[in-house]
Amino acid sequence: MNSIELSLFASRMAAVCEEMGAVLRRTALSPNIKDRLDFSCAVFDAAGELCAQAAHIPVHLGSMAFAMRDIVGRLEWRPGDMVILNDPFLGGTHLPDVTLIAPVFAGNEGQARLAGFVANRAHHADIGAVTPGSMPISRRLEEEGMVLPPTFILRDGQIDAAVMERIAGETRNSLQNRGDYAAQISANRCGLARLETLVSGLGLGEYRESLRQLNDYAERLARAGLAAIPDGEYRFRDVLDDDGQGTRDIPLVLTLRISGSDIEADFTGTAPQVAGNVNCPLAVTAAAVYYAFRCLMPPEVPDCAGSFRPLRLTAPEGTLLNARRPAAVAAGNVETSTRVVDVVLGALAQALPGRIPAASHGSMNNIAMGGQSGGLAWDYYETLGGGMGAGPAGGGLSGVQTHMTNTLNTPIESLELHYPLRIRRYEIRTGSGGAGRRRGGDGLVREYELLAPATVTLITERRTHAPWGLAGGSAGACGENRHNDQPLPPKVCFEAVTGDRVRVESAGGGGWGEAEAGTGTHSVDGVFRGQI
Repeated sequence: MNSIELSLFASRMAAVCEEMGAVLRRTALSPNIKDRLDFSCAVFDAAGELCAQAAHIPVHLGSMAFAMRDIVGRLEWRPGDMVILNDPFLGGTHLPDVTLIAPVFAGNEGQARLAGFVANRAHHADIGAVTPGSMPISRRLEEEGMVLPPTFILRDGQIDAAVMERIAGETRNSLQNRGDYAAQISANRCGLARLETLVSGLGLGEYRESLRQLNDYAERLARAGLAAIPDGEYRFRDVLDDDGQGTRDIPLVLTLRISGSDIEADFTGTAPQVAGNVNCPLAVTAAAVYYAFRCLMPPEVPDCAGSFRPLRLTAPEGTLLNARRPAAVAAGNVETSTRVVDVVLGALAQALPGRIPAASHGSMNNIAMGGQSGGLAWDYYETLGGGMGAGPAGGGLSGVQTHMTNTLNTPIESLELHYPLRIRRYEIRTGSGGAGRRRGGDGLVREYELLAPATVTLITERRTHAPWGLAGGSAGACGENRHNDQPLPPKVCFEAVTGDRVRVESAGGGGWGEAEAGTGTHSVDGVFRGQI
């Protein structure tokens, strides 16, 4: 296969994922999927190695790439099968992220051979947790909702009605959930049709050879990009605000070892797993590491398994970043993953001071609500943007999602149509970005008025430890959460009544370059100098 043919093959593979995403978006019922685009689609080979992915959610895609080999190797696959799962310790991330996997076979019936898999992962605001929105301040996995080990939801192309009934029956709005699962099934069926056409056109042998060449090409490009990092050992330490259960200032420690284009990310020294839900399964930690280094690779590197071959991950079992069952993990996927990126970038800033930006707002600023309104149950969940860290090439953007998330906001019109909520304020939090030669981006302010009683959950970070600046730049302002103007802790669940207001003010990004104003900076020599 020559270079032009290889490029066309890579584009066709990526197009399969993009079309799957378009189908999922257009057929889903929940605002979380159709408006916020909290979903991801990918293609894998017969062994579970990543072949292609769309530009969707980094924490979804990296974790699938890390865990899929184990998932597909456990099961006996037949044409027409589809598996559903969300178990974080068996290939998932956290329980609201539900994954559907379907095998692709090549050849005539009776002689069909496994060619690969298509998969999509989507966030469900209701997965049967103890609080509405399915992001509770939990202590055990079972509190976070229904746990689905890999389970066949389709056999021979037919939906298993008992499995669907059990899954939908655990939720508060089963009609909407059924619609979202039907959308995920449809997206996979679209992917199957497109991939089957591609494989049959090439022939299975040529298809496999094309994948081999694509992975080897991706590895060459990745190594060429990563070889620019100077050899050495770089150490960085940062802390999470808290776990929602009383443990504060939870350390994340990374030793980055660079030898040519071979890289080890060693998280030895990170805190043991905690009582609260900021623990991570190893797949989520891997996703954050993959993301950070993918940003240093040339943009034309194909998104396949070959691009990850230079990377090795060490995270001792039983620690925050490789937790054991039945640890609570709901916030590990959204909050801790984002802070792992901060730690990796902090270590890289020592090796590549002219390329790495300051810390971004460091949180997905999760807000979940729900209750009864007009006799109907409702569940709302959203992540909010903040300030992006500034870098040597320019200032940070304001009010944006950063790093491990890539979702949109819920448009005000959609939110007020679907839920008993009114948005009172939605604006840039002016002045919250860190000062410096390049100023950090500002956070945002989003204030909700409740039009019905609700249980409200907030899971946020960077409320007590500011996003650090670099090269003399100042830290961004910490975020704030408020209920009727009264301050709230970073992670909290409470009951609200009609007329109450809940306000989230996200953190600003760190500044880059000689600071003009501000305090609470963070160095990159591995010693925390800010406000601990």
